[in-house]
Amino acid sequence: MRTDYPASARLHRPSEYASALKGRRIARGALFVVNTPRQSSASADSARLGLIIPKRLATRAVTRNTIKRVIREAFRLQRPLLPPNDFVVRLHTKVPDVSLRQLRVLVRTEIDSLFQKAR
Repeated sequence: MRTDYPASARLHRPSEYASALKGRRIARGALFVVNTPRQSSASADSARLGLIIPKRLATRAVTRNTIKRVIREAFRLQRPLLPPNDFVVRLHTKVPDVSLRQLRVLVRTEIDSLFQKAR
């Protein structure tokens, strides 16, 4: 079972993000929303990930990068179990003022539960 994160596992074009955001919301947590397109793309042979972490909700670059790193790692491990579809994870709430260690734990527990719902 391969658990890498190649370029083919990411969303690249704005149109790919737009179709997922116009699609349906499959999971929502305290910090994140996961959207997917209404119709899965015909060329999708495995799950792909897109991230939207706005600067206005996570003002420090180190915070945004930590969030992205944790989500990518969770996705990398759960990718073989997810349906072959595009997933856009969007931060929708201001990040609480906690240490980076606490933030990693908070993000990982929430994103694992959201990907669990996506299965």
